Amino acid sequence: MRDSAHDPRDAILVDFGGVMTTSVLDAFREFGASLGDPELPLTLLSTDAAAGRLLAEHESGRIDADAFDTGFAERLRAHGADVEAAGLSARMQHGLRRDEASIELIRRQRRAGVPVALVSNAFGRDCYAGFDLAELADVVVISAEIGVRKPSRRIYQIACDQLGVRPDRAVMIDDLAQNLAGAARLGIAGVLHTDAVDTHRQLVDRFGFHE
Repeated sequence: MRDSAHDPRDAILVDFGGVMTTSVLDAFREFGASLGDPELPLTLLSTDAAAGRLLAEHESGRIDADAFDTGFAERLRAHGADVEAAGLSARMQHGLRRDEASIELIRRQRRAGVPVALVSNAFGRDCYAGFDLAELADVVVISAEIGVRKPSRRIYQIACDQLGVRPDRAVMIDDLAQNLAGAARLGIAGVLHTDAVDTHRQLVDRFGFHE
């Protein structure tokens, strides 16, 4: 029987990059360091209007990785970085690694009968290479495949509908606060992921999930 908790929930929505993998932000900083400025890629994606549009269009599936790479290389060059467009998004993610502890945490919840949806903003051509997404989650919702990305409420609603759960019975695990804020607008509770140990503690202590 599930332990009672202050806010008991029944289902999990979980991010991919930064949860099932090591930090995407750290990978982008590692790439930026190779250009001489660790913060430049993240700064442009968050503050440069043209770069932000490229990211939104790419994650939503309206432009492919090659178009993103070409456009973002131009924005980087405009800010003093000497960078080639070919394979840019792959190089930006070169530092990513599997986070086996987080993967096992989600596996344990699924083995205990908790329904899980993977909810991910796609980036690059092969960001899911080496992962069996169907083995990680009962439902897989990829932004580029449905034409909407986090933090839009629609992507979380689609995930809940496919799982067959009400949003107010679900928890979203993500490493980005803005994505949790989007989910919260539907009543989905949030766990800001930093590592598997803390996420496990929050799932158990706050929401009554399985040890």
